[in-house]
Amino acid sequence: MAILIGDTAPDFTADSTEGPIHFYDFIEGSWAVLFSHPKNFTPVCTTELGYTAKLKPEFDKRGVKVLGLSVDKLEDHAGWAKDIEETQGTALNFPLLADTRGEVARLYDMIHPNADNSLTVRSVFVIGPDKKVKLKIEYPASTGRNFDEVLRVIDSLQLTANHSVATPVNWKNGEDVIISSSLSTEAAKEKFPDGWKEPKPYLRIVPQPRA
Repeated sequence: MAILIGDTAPDFTADSTEGPIHFYDFIEGSWAVLFSHPKNFTPVCTTELGYTAKLKPEFDKRGVKVLGLSVDKLEDHAGWAKDIEETQGTALNFPLLADTRGEVARLYDMIHPNADNSLTVRSVFVIGPDKKVKLKIEYPASTGRNFDEVLRVIDSLQLTANHSVATPVNWKNGEDVIISSSLSTEAAKEKFPDGWKEPKPYLRIVPQPRA
C-alpha cells in the first residue's frame, strides 16, 4: 500500500554506514529526508550522493537529518563512498542504509515492479518532527534528482507549518507569500496588521513572516 502525504512514516531498524539505525530514534524531534538509490556504483547515484553531501550544511541549518538507502550490501558502501569522494569532491557525511532484503524499500513502496522488480526508484520522503510524511517525490532511475528543489520545499514546509501562509509558484526563501485561504479577513488583520496586497479576494499577498 502506497504511503501518502500526511501518513505516519513507517518505523524500521537497519544497518548503515554509521552503524545500526532505529529510524524513529534517529529523527526524534527533527525533520528528515529519506531517499533511495537504485544501485551502488552507478553514475547518476554517485552524483546525487556527492551533491547531497555538499548540501549537508544547508540541511543541518534547517534541522534536517539526511538518510540514504541502497539495496546493496553494507561492505559495498565503503568502496562506493571512496568513489563518491574521488569523483564528486565531497566525502559521504550522512548514513547510507544497507537494505539488502528490501524491507525498508517495501515499507516505503520504493520498488515499482513495472520499472524494475528488485531495484528501488529514486524516491524522496520529507518527514516532519511529528513523523508524518510532508513530501513525496519519485523519479525514474534515468533521471537525477534536484536537491536544491528539496531544500526549497523544506523551506516552504517549515515556514507554512509555523505561519498561516502558503508559498506561490517558484517561491524561494525570502520572497512574498500568500495568506492561507483558511484564515478569515478578521483573523488575517490580527496576524498581518501591516496589511497585504489583494489582487483578488482569494489572493492575499504579504512579505514572508519571520520566525
